[in-house]
Amino acid sequence: MDRRSSQRVVVVANRLPVHRAGSSGRWQSSAGGLVTALEPVVKAGNAAWVGWAGTAGTGLRPFTHEQMRIRPVSLSRDEVEKYYNGFSNRTLWPLFHDAIRSPEFRQEWWEPYVEVNRRFAAAAVAAAREGDLVWVHDYHLLLAPLMIREERPDLRIGFFLHIPFPPEELFAWLPWRQAMLEGLLGADVVGFQTYAGAQNFSRAARAFTDAEGTDTLLEFGGREVRVGSFPISIDFDWFDKRAAMEETEQEAAGFREKMGSERRLILSVDRLDYTKGIDNRLRAYEELLKRGRISVDDAVFMQIAVPSREPVAEYAEMRTRIEQLVGRINGEFGMPGRVAVHYFRRNFTREDLVAYYRAADVMFVTPLRDGMNLVAKEYVATRTDLSGVLILSEFAGAARELRRALLVNPRDQEGMISTLETALTMDRQEARHRMAVLRTVVRRHDVHEWAGTYLEALRG
Repeated sequence: MDRRSSQRVVVVANRLPVHRAGSSGRWQSSAGGLVTALEPVVKAGNAAWVGWAGTAGTGLRPFTHEQMRIRPVSLSRDEVEKYYNGFSNRTLWPLFHDAIRSPEFRQEWWEPYVEVNRRFAAAAVAAAREGDLVWVHDYHLLLAPLMIREERPDLRIGFFLHIPFPPEELFAWLPWRQAMLEGLLGADVVGFQTYAGAQNFSRAARAFTDAEGTDTLLEFGGREVRVGSFPISIDFDWFDKRAAMEETEQEAAGFREKMGSERRLILSVDRLDYTKGIDNRLRAYEELLKRGRISVDDAVFMQIAVPSREPVAEYAEMRTRIEQLVGRINGEFGMPGRVAVHYFRRNFTREDLVAYYRAADVMFVTPLRDGMNLVAKEYVATRTDLSGVLILSEFAGAARELRRALLVNPRDQEGMISTLETALTMDRQEARHRMAVLRTVVRRHDVHEWAGTYLEALRG
């Protein structure tokens, strides 16, 4: 047997791909970009997944779920507050998203971040046997690759960052910048969503560590570290087939009938996060209504906002601000039986989302900054009849691939207004041509190609 075909993958990520469901306490597969992307890869082989179950406490033992070996890592309440809510989401998240919000730098958050990374590394070492590939994911675990290497220099270690990597001058703000970069340089392959992200990392590594080399190949500690872009994607076939099911078509038709089948449906699906630009796009829609370019008889906006980091004060404030904006628009423009904005703040399953994607005439995806944005690709994969128009932010990683979307700068309010009007009035043939090209791109570069390309690079 080919040794490569028998290699197992140990995925190391902040969250497990499963959660406890309701009162039954049974483990169920979770939704979310990382889980959705990696689940087919993990299930394809005898793989393991190291991660946190999402609640404070200890005592979870390793178990198996749908062919995946699950190795839980426990966090105390204090660690959840400091490692996760603090350092990960109030220091790294805003900094890596171009400092859209001012990051906070606190020593009392840094120390738990180091300790939790060490715990994840230890769990990965325990799960890995000789010859395995260890694949570490995202900004929560920037120190883990080096920690794993120090214990197991025999392993091939990869790291993939799902969010943007900031320019050198922003990364320089971090008081712990050298330790973070050396942590990443513990990997054999360091992957990013875009070439710009890879370039930013390589430049920072050369500036703040002893690493030498080029934007794509660094030498550090007597080893070679490959740096590259590996744009993540989705399971195109799953979304394509689900969208074509009669059950999905009936659900989508039901949504449209309830809202008014003659109205154009504008849809946005986001985590409730300040990087997503939710308020900007709501204001663009509001302005079209104010100017009389459209009415609530012509179009309806649906915003699905998945709850996110609600214990963090600024997220709670943002939620309040957005809900007030929705109320203002509905109060000013709504009519009996004609709501201007439908707003949902809750989780939806993948199956639910496909029906909404199928119902939508326009998908409005306008993050201020995003590593990739898989929602844009999911929408494209569901347009089996080539209908629909995608509006996409220039600052989403997906914009590098989805060039036939209507690209927009989410900070340009007039541009947003104009682009939304264009999407609502686009000629059917032009829309079909654009969507055909988009579907070809997403079909060709699906999650299996992404994982295969990355793992091939990791195997060396």
